[in-house]
Amino acid sequence: MEGSAAISDRDTSQDSLYAQAAAAHGTALDRLARAYELDPEIRRDLLQEIHLQIWTSFAQFDGRCSLRTWVYRIAHNVATRHVIRQSRVRSRLVSIENIETVAGDDRGELAASQAEALQRLSALIQRLKPLDRQIIVSYLEDMDAVAIGEITGLSPANVAMKVHRIKAILRRWFGEVRFP
Repeated sequence: MEGSAAISDRDTSQDSLYAQAAAAHGTALDRLARAYELDPEIRRDLLQEIHLQIWTSFAQFDGRCSLRTWVYRIAHNVATRHVIRQSRVRSRLVSIENIETVAGDDRGELAASQAEALQRLSALIQRLKPLDRQIIVSYLEDMDAVAIGEITGLSPANVAMKVHRIKAILRRWFGEVRFP
C-alpha cells in the first residue's frame, strides 16, 4: 500500500509541475512550435507531443535546474527530433555559414508590413539547422546566453557568438533594421 501512495504523490507532483509549466510557458511553447513547423496541422501535433513529453519528463525532474530551463530543454529536444524526422525539411536546412547566400537570394526590398517581416523571419529561422534554430528561438524568448547554454549544452560564449552571427545575418537580410 505504501508503494501506491508514493506513486500517487509522484503523479500529483507531476501534474502540479506540468500545470505550473503550461501556465507559465504555454505561449512560448506555441511560438517555439511555430518556429519549428510551418504547417498548422503538423504544428498542432508537434505542440501536443511537446506537452506530452514535458508532462512525462516531470517524473524525473529533480529541481537541479529551473523549471523554465527544464521545459525549454524538453521542448527543444522534441522539436529537434521532429525536424530530423521530417526528411523533406532536412534537404532544405543550411548552416549559419551558408545562410547568407540563401538569405541574399531573397533579399529584395524591406517588407512593407510587420506581418510580412515576421513571415520572412520565420522563413529564415525555418531554414536553420536545429541547434542554430534552438539558439535563436531561445534568444527571441529573452533567454540569456547562460540559460541557452544550459539548454543546448554549449558554453555561454559559444551561444553569444552564434546569436551575434545570426543577428548580423538578419540585419543584412532585412536591411539595416536593428534587432535587440
